[in-house]
Amino acid sequence: MDAMAEAPPISLKPADAATLTAKDVVVHFGGLAAIADVSLSVGRHEVFGLIGPNGAGKTTLVNCLTGFQAPTSGRVLLAREDTTGWKPERFRKAGVGRTFQAGRLFREMTVVENVEVSGVGLGLGRRQARMRALDLLKWVGIAAKADVIAGTLPYTDERRVGIARALMLSPAFVLLDEPAAGMSDAECDELMHLVSAIPKVFTCGVLLIEHNMRVVMGICDRIHVLDGGRTIAEGVPQEIQRNETVIAAYLGSQA
Repeated sequence: MDAMAEAPPISLKPADAATLTAKDVVVHFGGLAAIADVSLSVGRHEVFGLIGPNGAGKTTLVNCLTGFQAPTSGRVLLAREDTTGWKPERFRKAGVGRTFQAGRLFREMTVVENVEVSGVGLGLGRRQARMRALDLLKWVGIAAKADVIAGTLPYTDERRVGIARALMLSPAFVLLDEPAAGMSDAECDELMHLVSAIPKVFTCGVLLIEHNMRVVMGICDRIHVLDGGRTIAEGVPQEIQRNETVIAAYLGSQA
């Protein structure tokens, strides 16, 4: 991806938090435990994978880490600060960005306006937000589509716009929810190059939810595995690939 040869200028001061931590997090929906005593910690200079079968609790956990879901018990810490009661906007302003499985784009607006509005909503001036948005679109490889109406984008380009929006305020952490969904092998290769560069270019930790094991094993420094809302393993990719409990629960022939 030629657009990644040069990093976008980062004129904004990155957020300072060094870790994003879930500590003994439990989430109940009625009588169902969607998350049960899960603890993990993501650092600033890594790509941290979060995997597991459908219904394992991955997106629920990410919702807790970004203020979209309050834990029933347990805590989410940004550095050493307890985030209990924080709303999503406060997480964003404190340096935690995210994407969603569904792109959540403003479909009648242009691509650049979709990225720009994210910055304006979080306090940037219009001119600064526009310049930042154009830099980020160049970096993710779709600057040529800046003036295209977002509703006409292919699904895979929607994912790139989502990543650009999540990086808008130089976050300390960005949480990516299935960015490779629907991508071809060639598109996955480009995505792997993009995501693996984020910690280096933006000094930003990445938490990656992804079902594509080639992507996960190819770019993650560490991987945390959930099954039925519980942690069943955490380790480097080679350890996860050899873990018999993980293979039985999830990887199977994918390993």
